[in-house]
Amino acid sequence: MTLGIILFFSGLVIAIAIILFCIFFDQAILTRRETIYRIPSSGKRVALTFDDGPSPIWTSLVLKELKKANIKATFFMTGYHVNQYPDLARQVAEDGHEIENHGYAHNVVLYYRSEELESEIKYTEYLIKKATGQTTHYFRPPKAWIGPRTKIKIKEMGYDVVLWSLNSKDWVTFDARHIVRFIVSRIKNGDILLFHDSGGVLKDEGGDRSQTVTAISLLAEALREKGFQFCTINELMGEVAHV
Repeated sequence: MTLGIILFFSGLVIAIAIILFCIFFDQAILTRRETIYRIPSSGKRVALTFDDGPSPIWTSLVLKELKKANIKATFFMTGYHVNQYPDLARQVAEDGHEIENHGYAHNVVLYYRSEELESEIKYTEYLIKKATGQTTHYFRPPKAWIGPRTKIKIKEMGYDVVLWSLNSKDWVTFDARHIVRFIVSRIKNGDILLFHDSGGVLKDEGGDRSQTVTAISLLAEALREKGFQFCTINELMGEVAHV
């Protein structure tokens, strides 16, 4: 067996191991310290969030379902996609949803230098403001990979790091009813729910978000039957500020 073949199979094994790790384990659990991942709430209120968009394929469908369900959500957008699809980003804002910062190119920022991190976040902030008129205040690191030094820098920039308490795994779980059952069985006051309106297992754009779209109305019905209300991250944080 040649060295090239050995390296190929070694890389393939590592890639499969990473994918399996992400499927069966929520890596955000490892990086939650000193971040916002669940917001204390006196009532049954949860925040529905979407990452990686806007997408020319899926975002408009997500918006349609949110409007039908009368839900206001929070979209953590990448600067790259906002720059590509500013009209879609604007539509999200016009529909009354909150838009926040997910970095520019969906790169893992764990090993960024301070100046690189600031440049990426500030440029994404600029693009979102230009397209939608909204100023971002919360940053969600791609894949939740973030270290203490990075958290300090983000705080110094005036941002809070927002992760999630319940991960729908919608990028690998191709069954809306399974997604809904998983969330409903674990839901707590102040939970932040992670979904995606772009991307898939191996790429950050496109993908198949059909089950995500289907899950919205099912989740809305199931959680409302349990007495829960949906709100944005900012609305939940506002409740904390007034306690």
